[in-house]
Amino acid sequence: MLKAIILIGGAQKGTRFRPLSLELPKPLFPVAGFPMVYHHIEACSRVPDIKEILLTGFYQPTDALIKFIQDTSKQFKIPIRYLQEYTSLGTAGGLYHFRDQILSGNPESFFVFNVDVCCDFPLEEMLEFHKSLPVNVKFTMLATQATKQQSVNYGCLVEDEETHEVRHYVEKPQTFVSSTINCGTYLFTPEIFQDIGEVFQKNQDAMFNGGLDNVGNGRDTIRLEQDILSPLAGTGKLFVYKTARFWSQIKSAGSAIYANRHYLELYGKYHPERLAENCDGGPKIIGDVFIHPTASVDHTATLGPNVTIGVNVHVGPGVRVRESMVLQGARLEDHCCVLNSIVGWNSTVGSWSRVEGTPCDPNPNAPFSKIEGDTLFKNDGRLNPSITILGSNVFVPAEIIILNSIVLPHKDISDSVKNQILL
Repeated sequence: MLKAIILIGGAQKGTRFRPLSLELPKPLFPVAGFPMVYHHIEACSRVPDIKEILLTGFYQPTDALIKFIQDTSKQFKIPIRYLQEYTSLGTAGGLYHFRDQILSGNPESFFVFNVDVCCDFPLEEMLEFHKSLPVNVKFTMLATQATKQQSVNYGCLVEDEETHEVRHYVEKPQTFVSSTINCGTYLFTPEIFQDIGEVFQKNQDAMFNGGLDNVGNGRDTIRLEQDILSPLAGTGKLFVYKTARFWSQIKSAGSAIYANRHYLELYGKYHPERLAENCDGGPKIIGDVFIHPTASVDHTATLGPNVTIGVNVHVGPGVRVRESMVLQGARLEDHCCVLNSIVGWNSTVGSWSRVEGTPCDPNPNAPFSKIEGDTLFKNDGRLNPSITILGSNVFVPAEIIILNSIVLPHKDISDSVKNQILL
């Protein structure tokens, strides 16, 4: 029997995801028509031995989160529970705090996921690799390749090519270590709690001896990557399974557009019925497009490639949408154009208006290149070109251009804007 634990973080996280994370917890933000964490749960549902899924974090259990858990548990017929931390305990601290719930039922192993990764998760292959390892105490991490320049932005590992043991692991090194990077997905046996417990006890002892500041519950915070994986490297217990499948992080709104594209592509593999098709009396579809059944789309509109139309969205005549996400309740009026953008909940784009951003794609000429997690501003204070984001309840009147801008919720735009943040 297996379990899955998804680390969803908390409200003080996701600041790079604003203004989209102002309206609901980041794990519930819809990517390709479904909440971010839904894709992890769906991947787990394809592994027959997973009998329970636990979400851990320090979000308050809102109505939206509770309803999502209930609906998703019923859909996949898998028990799903949310375990709320009393404060931010770190990626390993939360696991240790809820170790009794994780170990109930005596699972032989359990998957652990970071919620902000987008991946064609090779869980069954990873499980087979894990079972084939010749040692009893074993921990497996998923890894992929990155460019030499980008690898220092991730956890880097050095493996034994014959045994696949992790010989060395460094989280975001100062200098180049390896182009093999951590994917934030793990398969642990229950013995991992012995290693976490040793770090926990060391922190307690250090606090009582004056070595740790007790302010902010620092003694209970344990980081999985730095405090657990780094010391485990070279001990003969930590192994790596490398995947060539798609993988990316979802740290910013621009990376959400990139993840949307790839989840839509995966629908062609796992759920082709979710993708819209060209038909008589329907809009023109180019490439991969998801249209929610409750959305109203005029037959003269053109959508795609890589477009998601959310719940109760209205798309008027002559509208053009490409490489974008239109969230619940939004309205795209006649002949407007939306490119490389996210239109927030209940927002309106007026007739003949244009909302356009700049793609944040990886370098197509560099193999294994990942999307850059750029900051909002350059060193000289100018705004980095990025996708355009309209927060919730934004009103863009007719014949207005919004270019490379971020508009916070509840704004009425009066003039065209370019390279601005509208507070």
